[in-house]
Amino acid sequence: MLLQYLTIKGYGEHEIVIQKSRFICYISRAKTEEEAQEFIQKIKKQHWNATHNCSAYLIGEQDQIQKANDDGEPSGTAGVPMLEVLKKRGLKDTVVVVTRYFGGIKLGAGGLIRAYGKCTSEGINYVGVVERKLMRVMKTEIDYTLLGKIENELRHSKYAIKEIHYLENVTFDTYVEEDQKQTFTEWMIELTNGKCTIQEDDMLYLEQDIVQQ
Repeated sequence: MLLQYLTIKGYGEHEIVIQKSRFICYISRAKTEEEAQEFIQKIKKQHWNATHNCSAYLIGEQDQIQKANDDGEPSGTAGVPMLEVLKKRGLKDTVVVVTRYFGGIKLGAGGLIRAYGKCTSEGINYVGVVERKLMRVMKTEIDYTLLGKIENELRHSKYAIKEIHYLENVTFDTYVEEDQKQTFTEWMIELTNGKCTIQEDDMLYLEQDIVQQ
């Protein structure tokens, strides 16, 4: 598993118009090639009457699966520039479809490359990018008398709360970097005067928004 990587925030769509042609970008996550193909076919079915439904996807920890499809546009003018945008932005497990409705004005090879690249890039900016970082979930069990103090300290710290369980006692599930486990444990012990039980739980990805520059 990768320690961290970038991907699209989720499903989204964004439309631009260039020389009277409509370009609609549809973008989503895809963990497998099957998921990517299902997404592409769904958009193609939705826009069965479009001039073109071009697509690209990048899947796998080492980008093992890379595909680009021009869907009738001149070779290398649609799917490839879309794929290059995904690579340039460093996105993994992402699929994109750009649907084009021809507006009557031919763009030429250079114009098509710029149009499909621009539509993909703007679509990514519109939907947003997240960093997924592999973290250890630490479970901290405390008495209810410490609830307010610990919750306040955590929410003002660098650690992100995953979940709070309200049972006989209160348990905080907190995302902690692997090399920060000892520091976090000592901090909790200090805050509670030793009145806490701390256990390591699963390794999970924490998602954080990437602010566009």
